Amino acid sequence: MKSEDRLRSDQDRLEAARDRFISEIAKNIHLYDLSPSTGRLYGTVFFSEEPMTLDEMSEQMGMSKTSMSTGIRSLVEASMVERVWERGIRKDLYKTEDDWYKSFSTVFIKRWRQATEMNLEAIRETEDQIRRIYLDTECDEIRGKVELDLDKLSHAREYYEWLNRVIALFETGEIYDIVPTKEK
Repeated sequence: MKSEDRLRSDQDRLEAARDRFISEIAKNIHLYDLSPSTGRLYGTVFFSEEPMTLDEMSEQMGMSKTSMSTGIRSLVEASMVERVWERGIRKDLYKTEDDWYKSFSTVFIKRWRQATEMNLEAIRETEDQIRRIYLDTECDEIRGKVELDLDKLSHAREYYEWLNRVIALFETGEIYDIVPTKEK
């Protein structure tokens, strides 16, 4: 096989291997609340040997620059991609965040903190409403149901307070004392 043919064959095999990983990222990126096309964009930037401009991303992926801008903004917000600066280059450049743990923590904290706070607020409001029902009713059966509901809500509150402590472990970085990351 000629060396040029061999080079092309090896390049094709490398691209196929990369495409396999990019496809899996795209398939599972929904866990970060991102679209599959944003997952493919992440994979493209991940395998790039140099930081990329939106124009380069657009050209490589065959998608509009607007789509690249939207996707890259989502990746920056998830701490999966960062903007970098290089002397003499006036366009914005992007590369993947080297710290995948930071990316996960950012998304985990944001999603779970919001959901936890909303659920705790719903518990407080529900408790207030059913306590008023307890005080207003003369029916023992309803009072019994309210007491059971208050007990269930108490257990739910305990869970969300525990979850807040787990979230705090990520916010403070203490999680890495409990579950250390692998050293580079």
